Amino acid sequence: MTRENESRKITDRDISLTFAKGMGVLKAFDTSSTHLTLPQIARTTGLDRATARRLVLTLVHLGYVRQDDRVFSLTPRILVLASGFLQARQFGKTIDPVLRSFSQQVPGGISMAMIDGLEAVYVAHASADARPASIGFTVGSRVPLLSTAIGRALVSSCSPEQAQILIENAPLKSFTASTLLDREKVAADIALTSERGYAFVDGEFEAGVAAVATPVRSESGECASLGISGDSARFLDEGYRSSIVNTLRECSKAVAGLL
Repeated sequence: MTRENESRKITDRDISLTFAKGMGVLKAFDTSSTHLTLPQIARTTGLDRATARRLVLTLVHLGYVRQDDRVFSLTPRILVLASGFLQARQFGKTIDPVLRSFSQQVPGGISMAMIDGLEAVYVAHASADARPASIGFTVGSRVPLLSTAIGRALVSSCSPEQAQILIENAPLKSFTASTLLDREKVAADIALTSERGYAFVDGEFEAGVAAVATPVRSESGECASLGISGDSARFLDEGYRSSIVNTLRECSKAVAGLL
C-alpha cells in the first residue's frame, strides 16, 4: 500500500486538529515573512487571535519560536524537525558525498529536490565552491513543481497517476514574462522530460536564469530529481547543456541506488 493510500484512510477523528494548527503557525514563517506579529500570524493562518496567541506562545515555551516584544521569529531549534528525516536517510553519509563528487565536474553545484505536497523542496546541495543553490535558496527551500526544471523533472520521476494529479493541482502562476501557464503545455513538457531524460527551463522562474534537471528513478519508488541552474546564455549553448545533462544523468544513477 502506498503512502498516498494510507493518508486517504486517515479521517478527522484520527488527527489532532490543535497539532495541525500549530504546524500551520510554524509554516507561516517563510523567506518573505521571517518576523511576524500576532495579528499577522492570525491573518496568515486563518486562526482567530486567541487561538493563534496560545499556539505561538506554546511554541515559544518549547523553544521553536523566539519572542522579541510583539514580534515572533523561528529559532535554530526548528532544524531539529528536519534533522530526523535527513539523518534517517543518512544524507550526510551517502547522498551528500555523491553530489559533492559530481559537483566537481560542473559550475554552480548540484541540488536535489523531493516532493512535499504540491511543491518541490530542496533536500541537499553540493558545490565545489560552497555556493548556495541559487539566490536565497538552500536546503529546505521550496520551489514550484510546474515552473522549474527541478520541479518538472521531479514530476516526471513519479508514477503516471501521481504525475497527473500533480500537473492538475500544483500551483501555476506567473513568475516572469516567460512562465508557461497552460497546464496542457506543461504536461507536454513533462512528458518530453520523461522521454529524453531531462528537463530544461529557461527564464520561467527567474528572469535570465536557466536550469537543467534529471529525474532520479529509484527502486524504492521515491520521487526525486537533481538540478543545476545558471545564466541563460550559457545553457543555450547545446554543447555546454549536453555536458551538464550527462553529468546529472550519471549522478542520478548513483543517487537512485541510495534512496
